[in-house]
Amino acid sequence: MSNQLKSSISCPALFLSAPASNQGKTTITAALARYFTKQGKQVRVFKTGPDYLDPQILAQASGHAVEQLDIWMAGDAYCQQKFYEAAKVADLILVEGAMGMFDGEPSSADLAARFNIPLAIVMDVKGMAQTAAALATGMANFRDDIKVAGLIANRCGSERHAQLIRDALPESLPLLASLKRDEDIVLPERHLGLVQAQEVKEELELRFEAAVDWLMQSNDNQLLTLPASVEFYPAQINDKKEHLGLLKDKKIAIASDAAFSFIYDANLRCLKEMGAELCFFSPLKDKTLPSADALWLPGGYPELHTRALSENTDIKDAIKDFFAQGNAVLAECGGLLYSLNTLTDLSEDTYPMLGILAGDGAMRGKRGCQGMQTAILPQGEVRAHAHHRSRSQNTPEPISFGRRQRHPAPGEAVFQEAGLTASYLHLFFPSNPVAIAALFNRT
Repeated sequence: MSNQLKSSISCPALFLSAPASNQGKTTITAALARYFTKQGKQVRVFKTGPDYLDPQILAQASGHAVEQLDIWMAGDAYCQQKFYEAAKVADLILVEGAMGMFDGEPSSADLAARFNIPLAIVMDVKGMAQTAAALATGMANFRDDIKVAGLIANRCGSERHAQLIRDALPESLPLLASLKRDEDIVLPERHLGLVQAQEVKEELELRFEAAVDWLMQSNDNQLLTLPASVEFYPAQINDKKEHLGLLKDKKIAIASDAAFSFIYDANLRCLKEMGAELCFFSPLKDKTLPSADALWLPGGYPELHTRALSENTDIKDAIKDFFAQGNAVLAECGGLLYSLNTLTDLSEDTYPMLGILAGDGAMRGKRGCQGMQTAILPQGEVRAHAHHRSRSQNTPEPISFGRRQRHPAPGEAVFQEAGLTASYLHLFFPSNPVAIAALFNRT
């Protein structure tokens, strides 16, 4: 037996994917997490891709932090190690996919295939019956490197509806669950996706409990038994620790409230590993900045809080003074918008913002930009992603543009002035901790 096999850990695991977005993946993943948690099981949930909102929902459902995993953004070894660490403590690992099963590079299917995790196809079957079986069968056989455990038929109209689907499926592809249409368990949404869990905690609790009952009403109960076990192995991680201590004795103030909440736990861990002390403040409510050596303005929803952000002149003045003293500031997406002279919200009302970077931001309805990019910085390249429905104009000349994952067109502009680094890109710090440390050490 190899040393790697000796060190492997077996844990039941299931990867919930779908033919497209809006099929009910998050609702069903959250319901399963809550169901097995109520059974006394330790459940660990992962979300594929650079998602901030779904993990908040899933973390509340499971009672544990949810890690975002993407092979391109985080790296193969990183993903492998996170699965292994979860398997050491969990009775069940759930993974929620992104978009359709085969969409993106890497796709949900790529991640499932790489770690040998069986897939469950979540499909909204409203308006079809045998066709749902045909679609599921086609997906299950599209690639020979994936294992599909079965179909979850969401929004089934009746038992007869479920029976038509069940009879049309091949024996190798069972109907794991037939779930009736129930608006009481559908998760609330907003213009960029789900609402933030912190805004609707009590409502979510009611929906999670209703969703558990919803799962238990299915005439197909395979989904409520633990799935097959998967062997997870520790990653062969480079032992070089050149980033450790690079932020020793550095205190970083982080904006964190309803306007600024797009923060990876992985980024916080990375900063702490480098020795940074972290403190948090609210640009919406606080009047003063905490004592700090550097400032991080992450993404979020500043466009929903333009008046409150604009009228809190005390914190605006404090941030402007902090910047004027030459301290390092990282502003990402929503943080970029906050850094500009003005921001025009969805109601087309314009408010003054920080003004530490020349330019004006404006929301633009349903039009936007999203996708994986590499931030090209003087400090080094950092994997990142963009997801916004706004534009900025009258800004300075950027120092560089993001490099798109698959397209030759220039990506998001990157600005650096004095100690400020600003871009629409959301950086994934563990992809290059040394470069991140250099950003926060800028003066």
